[in-house]
Amino acid sequence: MVHEGLKRVLNGVVQAARAGGRGPEAVTLIAVSKTFEAPEIVPVIEAGQRVFGENRVQEAKAKWPSLRMRWPDIELHLIGPLQSNKAAEAVQLFDAIHTIDRPKIAEAVAREMRRQAKPLKLFVQVNTGREPQKAGIDPDQADAFLKECRETFGLEISGLMCIPPLEEDPKPHFALLAETARRNGLTQLSMGMSGDYPDAIAAGATHVRVGSAIFGSRG
Repeated sequence: MVHEGLKRVLNGVVQAARAGGRGPEAVTLIAVSKTFEAPEIVPVIEAGQRVFGENRVQEAKAKWPSLRMRWPDIELHLIGPLQSNKAAEAVQLFDAIHTIDRPKIAEAVAREMRRQAKPLKLFVQVNTGREPQKAGIDPDQADAFLKECRETFGLEISGLMCIPPLEEDPKPHFALLAETARRNGLTQLSMGMSGDYPDAIAAGATHVRVGSAIFGSRG
């Protein structure tokens, strides 16, 4: 089955990866299904997509358990802010969390991963634009926070995530995230969305989070 939105984005990922001298398999496409209901998600699953992203624990909890019973090989990523009181549900439901951004969250997730004996792929979110309304650790504090995650909370951090300011050129933000990752020995970069994922891939993204270019505009 062909899903046109998914097909276009997958082709874009392949082209951007090859232009950067990388194989397409180096980039994981996360189909962002937030606000879309199961009937809108099913065609994308049936077209072969298996990695999906959600912003809220409660929304994901309402629609994904039944879908995963039908397609148990689906991988689910939390890409929105996490509250510490949702850590238990998040660890139970998701395979990756992209929004570790403060000690309280790191501690809660570490505790739940131990309690549930479930390892997750974890990303630290960096607020590269230093936007006060946006989640994420300040870039100047990222090195210290990564050390705290590793040494104090015993977390294995896979990589970094960012959401550049809407009104700015994203490329300097992608470059900042990539440099911070290199400095800390991290190889995974979650960056790039519908409007800028080719630039993100050019800067080294390993995970791109694309919603509207696949599913269409949200109501």
